Amino acid sequence: MWPLLLTSLVALTVVFERLYFIFRENIRRDPESVAGIFAAAQRGDFSAAQAAGAQSRDFVARVLTHALEHRDVSYSNALLQASNKELQRFNRGISMLDTIVTLAPLEGLFGTVTGMIHAFGLLGASELGAPTAITGGIAEALIATAFGLLIAMVSLLPFNYLNTRLEQARQEIETAAAQLEMLLIRAEKSAPSSRP
Repeated sequence: MWPLLLTSLVALTVVFERLYFIFRENIRRDPESVAGIFAAAQRGDFSAAQAAGAQSRDFVARVLTHALEHRDVSYSNALLQASNKELQRFNRGISMLDTIVTLAPLEGLFGTVTGMIHAFGLLGASELGAPTAITGGIAEALIATAFGLLIAMVSLLPFNYLNTRLEQARQEIETAAAQLEMLLIRAEKSAPSSRP
C-alpha cells in the first residue's frame, strides 16, 4: 500500500499543478494582441505586428512574435522552434500521468499477489483450523487491487483532459501560424508591384 500511496500523491501533485497551469494560461489569453498582429501584418507593417505581440503573455501571440522577429532568417524554423517551446509547457506532466495510469493497477495487482501468497502460506502453518484468517487475508490483499484501479481511474480523467488541451493549443498555434504565413506571402507578392 505504501507504493500506492506514493503513486496517488504524485498523481495529485501533477494534476493540481497542471490544472493551475491551464487556469493561468486561460487568464493570460489575449485575443486582442493576436488580432493586432494580424491587422498589422495585413497592412504589411511587420514592426508594428511585432510590437503588438511583444508584451503579450498569450502563447499564440508569443509564437507569432518570435516567428516575425526571425522571418528574414527562417520564418518556418522560428515558428517551429517557438511552437515546440510552448507545446512543451502544455505537455509537461502528461507522460507522468500516463505512467501512473498504467503503473497503479500493476502495483495493486502486485500487492494482491503478495497478500495471497502470505494468506495461502498460512495453510501450511497451524492456521489450517482458522479459515477466517485466510479469507480475511485474501480480502485485505484485494484492497490493493481496488486502490490501484481507483488511482488509475481518477488519473485517467485529467490525463485525457490535459491531452485535449494540448491538442487544442497545437491547433490554435497551427491555425494562427498558417494565417500569418498567408499574410507574409501576400505582403511579399505585393511589395515588388508597389515599386516604380
